[in-house]
Amino acid sequence: MDALATETIKTTCPYCGVGCGIEAQVNAQTRQVRIQGDPEHPANFGRLCSKGSALADTLELKDRLLQPRIQGRDSSWDEALGFVAGGFLGMIAKYGPESVAIYGSGQLLTEDYYVANKLMKGFIGSANIDTNSRLCMSSSVAGHKRAFGADTVPGCYDDYEQAELFVLVGSNAAWCHPVSFQRIRAAREANPAVKVVVIDPRRTATCDIADLHLPLASGSDALLFNGLLHYLHEQDAISHRYIDAHTEGFADTLRAAAAGIDQVAAGCRLDPDDVRRFYSWFAGHEKVMSLYSQGVNQSSSGTDKVNAIINCHLATGRIGRPGMGPFSLTGQPNAMGGREVGGLSHQLAAHMDFSSAADIERVARFWGSPNIARKPGYSAVELFDAIDEGKVKAVWIMATNPVVSLPDADKVKRALQRCPLVVVSDCMARTDTAAFAHVLLPAQGWSEKDGTVTNSERRISRQRALLDPAGEARPDWWIITQVARRMGFGQAFPYQSAVEIFREHAALSGYENDCEHGRRDFDISALAGLKPAAYEQLRPIQWPVNQAHAQGRARLFEDGRFFTDSGKARFIAIAPRAPANPPDQDYPLILNTGRLRDQWHTMTRTAIAARLNQHRPEPFVEVHPDDARRYGLENKSLARLESRWGAMIARVQVSDGQQSGSVFVPMHWTGQYASQGRMGVLINPALDPVSKQPESKHTPVRIRAWQPRWQGFMLSRAEQAIDGPEYWVKIKGKQFYRYELAGDTSPGEDWPAWLRQHLGDAGTAAKWQEFQDTGAGSYRMAQAVDNRLETVFFVSTDNGLPERSWLTGLFNKPQLAPEEITALLTGMPPLGTPDTGAVVCSCFNVGEKTLRAAIREKGLKTHQEVGRCLKAGTNCGSCIPEIKALLL
Repeated sequence: MDALATETIKTTCPYCGVGCGIEAQVNAQTRQVRIQGDPEHPANFGRLCSKGSALADTLELKDRLLQPRIQGRDSSWDEALGFVAGGFLGMIAKYGPESVAIYGSGQLLTEDYYVANKLMKGFIGSANIDTNSRLCMSSSVAGHKRAFGADTVPGCYDDYEQAELFVLVGSNAAWCHPVSFQRIRAAREANPAVKVVVIDPRRTATCDIADLHLPLASGSDALLFNGLLHYLHEQDAISHRYIDAHTEGFADTLRAAAAGIDQVAAGCRLDPDDVRRFYSWFAGHEKVMSLYSQGVNQSSSGTDKVNAIINCHLATGRIGRPGMGPFSLTGQPNAMGGREVGGLSHQLAAHMDFSSAADIERVARFWGSPNIARKPGYSAVELFDAIDEGKVKAVWIMATNPVVSLPDADKVKRALQRCPLVVVSDCMARTDTAAFAHVLLPAQGWSEKDGTVTNSERRISRQRALLDPAGEARPDWWIITQVARRMGFGQAFPYQSAVEIFREHAALSGYENDCEHGRRDFDISALAGLKPAAYEQLRPIQWPVNQAHAQGRARLFEDGRFFTDSGKARFIAIAPRAPANPPDQDYPLILNTGRLRDQWHTMTRTAIAARLNQHRPEPFVEVHPDDARRYGLENKSLARLESRWGAMIARVQVSDGQQSGSVFVPMHWTGQYASQGRMGVLINPALDPVSKQPESKHTPVRIRAWQPRWQGFMLSRAEQAIDGPEYWVKIKGKQFYRYELAGDTSPGEDWPAWLRQHLGDAGTAAKWQEFQDTGAGSYRMAQAVDNRLETVFFVSTDNGLPERSWLTGLFNKPQLAPEEITALLTGMPPLGTPDTGAVVCSCFNVGEKTLRAAIREKGLKTHQEVGRCLKAGTNCGSCIPEIKALLL
């Protein structure tokens, strides 16, 4: 990259809620970008995870949506915007404002979110706007609101260095929030007295730093924390002074929590001694951080679980002070910003909501809205149910992929098929959801967007544009503003820039936010007068940012004052409830779901980066060895999973880190990358009655071996359109595409013809090597042009297939050596040629066999020594548990 043409731009990572700062070296002329962590950003101090490190690899224009489309044809912006506005106005005129809806995303910037919420609730007059944040954080929102009177995160990341006990509940932070996890690891290594407890049905990579792992029964978290509250009271480890001065409802809550250690252990299926150890550590350490995530939130009793955790901190007074407190690890980069502007259907804006008539009138006055919504709208799952039932006639989906991510996902697909008007704003042209759009609107993607996001610790950071927009892509706020004007609301939507929207958002946060009208937690009114230059240079800052806290505020509630009517925190009496759908004879296993280390949501961005696809290349199901034997499953074989809502096929991974009676499937694969890998089709649509968050962590399923007639793989320098096989997975690699294939029908002896059909002209221009054993059902082919590998294809009836790592590495070579050409159809490297093996470290592309060889030949004893030798584990650290396993 030419240093003279390079500019350094600071921005924010678009993945999880840690909110890492990035320094990008940008050459605008060549569109080349180099990424590194921002050493000055307080969320990460220069560290990035594997996904953040690979962001530059995702900026290609292939498959980008570059122009508006109507009914599959390209259109002008003016035509598309008029079509959307006219369609919404027509539905409203005929069926009323409740017949239209917006479904947004934690990928939107705060400015985008604000304008969408204002249009829907303030001027269309319906609260039918919800967001995919409903799927990850709404239980936490509801729990905060019940306990504190506001959706307030009390603590901050600086507490990591001051805590004495970390309790990680339902969080595989090592993979899902790796930069924060490495900060916790470092704090523990710096102070051997620090304890870590991991509470999770699975033994995940997070357990690598655990002093105690509690593999509790699925859904039993509330019982465990009720028992903790009971224990704290019995041991007189509560703060009577704090309870009396700053809380209410303790007596009723304590009565509801009456559960001794033996009862808790039996209900949670834990060893009583382990329960006692956890309880005694919590009682004996003043500085306790309870960090929780989707294992708590994604439950039909998720809000109760959140409050059961908060109850224990209120009872001990461990909140609002350094090194302590309940802390929600946010899933998305701007899930917090969406909550600030009212992105959920039961909220208004600036942490006001429909439960208060005064809030409704206040927002209406500020917006000048004569038609403000006055009641909550449909939440995410309810919204798509309403579309399916014909109640909602037009929906605008922004920056999310509900056909993959929502529970009962095939029902979502059917709903969109019958919806009269589906509008999709996205940066990608092909997604499972975009396939159902009547109108596609090209939105700017990360590296083009400009605005703000808020991370898990309430820190507002700037996301800045690195490159000019691709094609005709526009900011989401601009698209929404243009539609609003065409609907007749132009006076309320005069925006010409993101800073104008941010100023209005900041002004609303301080509007009538005082002792006379009632204090609200969210207040950034000190930023309401930002000039464009100051907005451009805005440094990361934690809200509230107001007259009292002009430089922001790290923690809240240190004074014991809360945002309830009484000013006191509320204990919530919890009666533990089992998950909505228990396993039974027909569906005897419990399906758990979650994220992977190197992928994000539905892979529309991460799957573009070749290095992020190598660690876990296929949809898989993790199964305990006892269940594998019971159901006749072999490691690396294929299995079919079925629930009452749908079915999928996945590769089996046998693991004793998985509980017997439960299985785990990752959430990421879509119809763009796998024929039968959509996890959402299995998931039951049960909701938490308070938060309306789906129960994605507990669905009854059954499993059986799927034994296709043949299995195979193709490696191709060119992307192929694979059809026919019942099972296929597409994996982008460096200089190649990999396709894992299996089927019940095959062309028999005519595999060459099948291949030529798929390869087209490329299949006739190349030199072929072939081997076929018809009796054994085996066929192998390699194709090269001028000794440059183009295609490899292997088929077997018994899954007797070679590893892919050596073959995939050959695509990086301009020409193959004679001995490599000779070895192609064996699938194995020539004698003396190293094979890297399956990728362990994605940051530095270090394979398992490379690691094993270095450990053996150089006598490496620790993961630090491995890091010094090969760099593996020295960037994000997420692969350290796997490296340590190889050292055993």
